[in-house]
Amino acid sequence: MNWIILIVAGLCEVGFTYCLGRAKSVSGLEWWLWIGGFLAFSVASMVLLARATRTLPIGTAYPVWTGIGAVGTVLIGIFIFHEPATFWRLLFITTLIASIIGLKLC
Repeated sequence: MNWIILIVAGLCEVGFTYCLGRAKSVSGLEWWLWIGGFLAFSVASMVLLARATRTLPIGTAYPVWTGIGAVGTVLIGIFIFHEPATFWRLLFITTLIASIIGLKLC
């Protein structure tokens, strides 16, 4: 169950970076709404990470959490914010995923 909580925490990290990306292109009330989403996802992500580390080793949980956030944020950047999907970018994201899987298997 704590692995599921950790995955949801990582997805919340992706959620707060998405909100931050949207907030940079708007102003007024819409900016405040995106920042509210950013804060909500941030708090949820941290609380869920803390909950998952009650039983999971912090040395595994934290890298998995940040890895999910990093990979998810890059994918959001590519597919939603139209950032470039260069060979090197995809190669390093792939090595990051492989490293997270390797860490989980240890």
